[in-house]
Order: sequence, then structure tokens, then C-alpha cells
Amino acid sequence: MKPFVIALDGPAAAGKGTLAKRLAAHFGFAHLDTGALYRAVGLAVLKAGGDPTDAAAATKAAQNLAPATLRDPALRSAAAGDASSKVAAIPGVRQALFDFQRRFAATAPGPDGRPCSGVVLDGRDIGTVICPDAPVKIFVTATPEARAQRRLKELQERGETAIYARVLEDIRARDARDAARADAPMKAADDAVHLDTSDLDIDQVFERAKEIVERTIVDQRRS
Repeated sequence: MKPFVIALDGPAAAGKGTLAKRLAAHFGFAHLDTGALYRAVGLAVLKAGGDPTDAAAATKAAQNLAPATLRDPALRSAAAGDASSKVAAIPGVRQALFDFQRRFAATAPGPDGRPCSGVVLDGRDIGTVICPDAPVKIFVTATPEARAQRRLKELQERGETAIYARVLEDIRARDARDAARADAPMKAADDAVHLDTSDLDIDQVFERAKEIVERTIVDQRRS
């Protein structure tokens, strides 16, 4: 039996990562932050003294990505986030990580080591490329200004020096790169439910998403 897949897509700092973790915990599903894969690749290139736009260096980093690097706290830095959208535009990187994500969606292990009954993946192209047949697809978004405020707060809480105007500029630049890349650009799947979190707190976002998932589960059982 295939795992029940929840695909969450959307731009940076829209809240999809926090939502994905809460949904996974609530339903007892496995969770994969696919953005962390690209952050890890970008960070690996930076640590090697390379340029994240260097296709050869980024592809090599993706092919040699070690799962342990996904726990590196530096993945949440602004530098890693900026590098991630640059390496994500490279076809070789996307191909190297494509199989990893597909395997996770099909065979993610639960706490007992056996395949989980469901999975939650959040990223930019989950509903359009990685899991186009996912029964639940939600495109989580918010205004650039709201997302910049959230990212600014996140950076400041980690002790990083940040200025709102620069964070907003970075958010808009990253949106443009993610939407314009030739390979799997960020966009909502045609059948995705749009969830604007600009004026919602995380509890409100979670409740709305939970209702979408529960309604889909009930509909599947009836069919």
C-alpha cells in the first residue's frame, strides 16, 4: 500500500516547513524538508570555497551529499538559503536529488523502521514534479513583506545581524530565481489548494491544512 502523501509547496518563509512538521507529528507521518537538501548542497559548495552557480561543483556536491549534513545548524543561515536557490536552478543538482525524494515518498520509515503510512514533503516542486499524484497538494504562500518580517525575526533570534530592507530584497530575488528557473520552476500545481498565511498565525494555518487533509482522507475512504 502506497503511503498517503501530503505535498506542500511555496516560497521561502511562507511557513510551509513549520506546517509540515506539525502535520507530520499530528498524523504520525514521516517528514522531509526537501529545501534542506538544496541548502546542504549549497552549503557544501560554500564550505569548499566554491561558487553555488558553478554547475560542476554543485552537481558533485549533490551526488556526494551525506545524510548527516542535513542536521547541520548552518543550514538555516541566510547564506545557505541564498545558495540553495542558486544550486536548485542547476539540472544536474535536481537530478541527483530527484531519486532521493522519490524514494523517501515511497518508502519513508516510521518509528518502528517499517514503511510509514504517510509522508509530508515540503519544497518548491513537490506537487508538480516529485509527487504529482499526491492526494493532498497545498501551495503555502504569503506576501513578500510578511515573509521578510518572519525571516528577519528568525535570523535575529539566532543572533545574526540582519536588516529588513536587505532581507526583503533577498526574498524577492530568491522568488524570482525559483520561479524563473528552466528546470522545475516553483509554481502551484493545477489542483493545489492555495493557503495564504500572511495574516494567520501558525495555529490557524495548521487547522486549515488539517481540515484539508482530513477531508481528503474521508473522501478516499468513501471512494
